[in-house]
Amino acid sequence: MPNRNPQTQRVFLVVVDQSPELKVALRFACRRARHSGGRVAMLYVTEPAEGVEWMGVGDLMREERRQEAETKLAELAHHVHEMSGETPMLYVREGEPREALLALLEEEPAISILVLAAGTGRAGPGPLIAALSGKYSTRLRVPLTIVPGGLSDADIDAIT
Repeated sequence: MPNRNPQTQRVFLVVVDQSPELKVALRFACRRARHSGGRVAMLYVTEPAEGVEWMGVGDLMREERRQEAETKLAELAHHVHEMSGETPMLYVREGEPREALLALLEEEPAISILVLAAGTGRAGPGPLIAALSGKYSTRLRVPLTIVPGGLSDADIDAIT
């Protein structure tokens, strides 16, 4: 039986965005968590309300973005629970995605693996993967698992 001790439980972090590859990263993380007695964590990074002259408007924009993030995470949390058997850890941060991600990894020692799915288009694997596997790789304190974004559910099931 997989280890369910929260102190030694693997936590697979997935960054939530609008990319089609999100589904691939989540499924991979959920299946790995289920088979290893681990848990999934999700990070949603909202954009800061910049260029707003009135503080009240900026606060309203910030609150709307946070609500959008919480709604999206709640939707995904239901699916993650079904796939992994555990309630996911949820994080909402404001700022630039790379910096927010690196800050979360520094703050949360429970996170043990970062799972990202590579883009399938001509633009390359995606800005987070490019940065974290290149210039910012020395700032990662956990392994980075890059899942090919074009994998089908059956492909993921076969390798997990």
